[in-house]
Amino acid sequence: MAVIAIFVRVRLGSPILFRQVRPGKDGALFTLVKFRTMRNGSGADAERMTPLGHRLRSTSLDELPSLWNVLRGDMSLVGPRPLLPAYLLRYTPEQARRHEVRPGLTGLAQVRGRNALSWADKFAADTQYVDTLNLKTDLWILWATISAVISRRGISASDSETMPEFMGSGQPDERELPGRRT
Repeated sequence: MAVIAIFVRVRLGSPILFRQVRPGKDGALFTLVKFRTMRNGSGADAERMTPLGHRLRSTSLDELPSLWNVLRGDMSLVGPRPLLPAYLLRYTPEQARRHEVRPGLTGLAQVRGRNALSWADKFAADTQYVDTLNLKTDLWILWATISAVISRRGISASDSETMPEFMGSGQPDERELPGRRT
């Protein structure tokens, strides 16, 4: 992690770490910590993403500082990925069930396709995980995560460097709009 921190500092400057408030179990807010992958400023994610940042994300090395969140008890190794607090009011009751467990560094949605999945598919995987929570599933997800990271599957959405914003279930997922290829 020290080597990555030096690279981030040299290529992107300060701060080295990206901190953002995210909802955890039962919607309780915590500060997620990751290595910074984008330049500061406004603009589209694709414009702010750096080559180093793209490499860190594609290998999931940007997530290493999140182990601090696991040690603190904010997160687990396996569980639904923590999303933005603004999404809390946009979930259906079924989607909100993802907050019945601690969020994880990896989860069922990550091994099924990560950002290549639609929001509906991600939330379905999250609630399936909540319903089938057990050690065997967690061990399988951890093993499958290694394969997903090595193959670099689903790092980015098909038309974006990151996932498009979740606007709620009353609105279609951007990739599900008529005329858009998925």
